[in-house]
Amino acid sequence: MAAAARWKPLVPWVSGVLLLLAALGLQAQLYAGQERTVTTIFMFVALAQAWNLIGGYAGYASFGQVVFFGIGGYVTAVAMTHWHLSFWTCLVLAGAVAAAFGAVIGLPLLRLRGHYFAIATLGVAEGIREVVTNLPELTGGGAGITLPTVGDQAVTPYLGNDGFYLLFLALAALAVLVSGLVAGSRAGFALRAIHQDEDAAGAMGVNTTRIKVVTFALSGFITGLVGAAYAFQQVTIFPERLFDVDITVLMVVMVVIGGSGTVLGPLVGAVLLQYLSEFLRQNYTSYHIFLLGAIIIVAVVLLPQGAVNYLRDARRTGEYSLLANVRRYRL
Repeated sequence: MAAAARWKPLVPWVSGVLLLLAALGLQAQLYAGQERTVTTIFMFVALAQAWNLIGGYAGYASFGQVVFFGIGGYVTAVAMTHWHLSFWTCLVLAGAVAAAFGAVIGLPLLRLRGHYFAIATLGVAEGIREVVTNLPELTGGGAGITLPTVGDQAVTPYLGNDGFYLLFLALAALAVLVSGLVAGSRAGFALRAIHQDEDAAGAMGVNTTRIKVVTFALSGFITGLVGAAYAFQQVTIFPERLFDVDITVLMVVMVVIGGSGTVLGPLVGAVLLQYLSEFLRQNYTSYHIFLLGAIIIVAVVLLPQGAVNYLRDARRTGEYSLLANVRRYRL
């Protein structure tokens, strides 16, 4: 028993390494369309984990999270097109700019709470989209901007399906690793305390402003990296796509379905929702959006705490009834 208890903390890390190796091995078994689908899943795993840092652990629902995605993409596009920097340099630069932006806007916005914070972040995202749209000489404006990926102007060769599979897998692994480190750290406990009762956390000595701003910047950093990779993958980008609020909605739904405030929840939610969306799109083309929305509603009603939290609680209590779960959280 003592030996089992000693090795128990290593189980999540060993499982993560095995999962990473399985994902690497899976690549050789996929044809091009499947590889692109799995690549998209990796992208949303990283995005959901990034949102979970501020929305799940701290309880600050950022409805404007896509602003970091768009900033990362446009920093990469502008730097590669106008400054002729390599994509790998732009990737780091995009993450740094997104993190700095998160810290700057986080100082005033994180003083707001609840729906005030959510609406404020949404307003910031819409505002930055308008700024990008009205700078055509720099960003291409509404006509979009094309990254130099082929020919003499290409600073970094295009990665192709295989390269982007590995890139987004690496970003997903980084996001899961960061989430795991935060969850087990003093910062993670501080964020949970803020989520439960911010005033009480402050009274206990937690510097709530600092921890929230740093977490928001870290969330922005990861999201900015993903946005940079997405821009390079798409080659031509537009403000409407890079700052699309639907991207934030998907992050939120994935975290809620999987289980907020956990490391495994966003991973499970991203895989389930993206795979389900692709399955419905291929088999029920005309009304797949309706079916997906209906399934999401049922899942949220039956599992309001998320699948991972439900299974954890059910194992502890021995109560697996979904109706009992609904009564516990809804009535």
